[in-house]
Amino acid sequence: MTTAALDGVVVLDLTQFEAGTVCTETLAWLGADVIKLERPGTGEQGRAAAADWPEADSYHFILLNANKKSVTANIKHPEGQALVRRLLERADVFVENFRPGAIERLGFGYEAVRSINPRIIYAQIKGFGSDGPYADFPAFDPVGQATGGAASITGEADGPPMRTGPNLADSGTGFHTAIGILAALYQRTMTGVGQRIEVAMQDVVINYCRPTYGRQLTDGRPAGRGGNEMPMAPVSPCGAYPCHPGGPNDYVFIYTSRWPGSSQWEQLLKVIGRRDVADDPRFATPESRYEHREEVDSMIGEWTRQKTKREAMEALGRADVPAGAVLSTVELAADPYLRERGMFVTVDHPVRGSMLMPGFPIKMSASSVPILSAPLLGQHNDEVYGDMLGIPADELKRLRETGVI
Repeated sequence: MTTAALDGVVVLDLTQFEAGTVCTETLAWLGADVIKLERPGTGEQGRAAAADWPEADSYHFILLNANKKSVTANIKHPEGQALVRRLLERADVFVENFRPGAIERLGFGYEAVRSINPRIIYAQIKGFGSDGPYADFPAFDPVGQATGGAASITGEADGPPMRTGPNLADSGTGFHTAIGILAALYQRTMTGVGQRIEVAMQDVVINYCRPTYGRQLTDGRPAGRGGNEMPMAPVSPCGAYPCHPGGPNDYVFIYTSRWPGSSQWEQLLKVIGRRDVADDPRFATPESRYEHREEVDSMIGEWTRQKTKREAMEALGRADVPAGAVLSTVELAADPYLRERGMFVTVDHPVRGSMLMPGFPIKMSASSVPILSAPLLGQHNDEVYGDMLGIPADELKRLRETGVI
């Protein structure tokens, strides 16, 4: 039998929207007991974000809060604050991503929490560093991508800066925070004490853009927008090539390495039936291929247009040429292998019923956690407050009636 890697770790989750919720969902999928603390009546704001059905939590919330327990507490009420302090005594990890200064105004800044539980790992997610000029500025994913450099290198060279499709600043900051928490938990096994972790969106996006700084270090100029080109050095072929039958996602992305000793270009020519140009000086080196990239693209495009994107990917992949079909979210969710692998799983939501959602990408041989649906608001009040904290049923009833929970 396998057990969960973070079995026994209790996380008190005061997060909302995406960056924080991704962090705590990751910890839950690693086996931690994540207790999501929410406002009575409405819950965290993500429950209603982009809601398509007033009677149910949004898909946005459900996708980012799987495997958690939900309890409610009015943390502006003295009795609600007392409940939080009792939970903090039991917690190993505390995570929040409120607006700058909000958690401190509520009385749960790091020093206050550490005085309750010196072993706690206290994690905060913000837009910018807390000691910098923008510390008090609010931030969402587009802001993080803009100020961290990702927008400046995304898009076509003659077009405006663009944010990437994936939420690099939001989800990326959540994952980085989870890494920090795991390291702090390990360090605590040696020191016996906890610590504060701060992760800023701007910092995370800069970290994601590290390879791009090679250009700046080479010529001293800002890295620019290169469309589908690689960040470090010019490469051809490197791009999305149109495929049959010509739909919006009927493309295959093809790339061949420019490094010495690579035979990927020669293999590509063999697959597309153009070995006749193998000795052509226009295509003899990575530099010359890039110089004649329009001719390279035209030659490859003639072949890809006769193939579906999967046919092109499979033919090239079997020849050891890096190629990937451009797959839509619908195509990925319907993929039998990805379902079998657990990258897409079916969960049973109490209101929405059976639904398919992305699973957890980290596969561990000795840790296994089934994916469970996100909780309804306050679904675990009795379990956490009653069973964990030992609060009697009549007292829980009173706390409900007075709006504390």
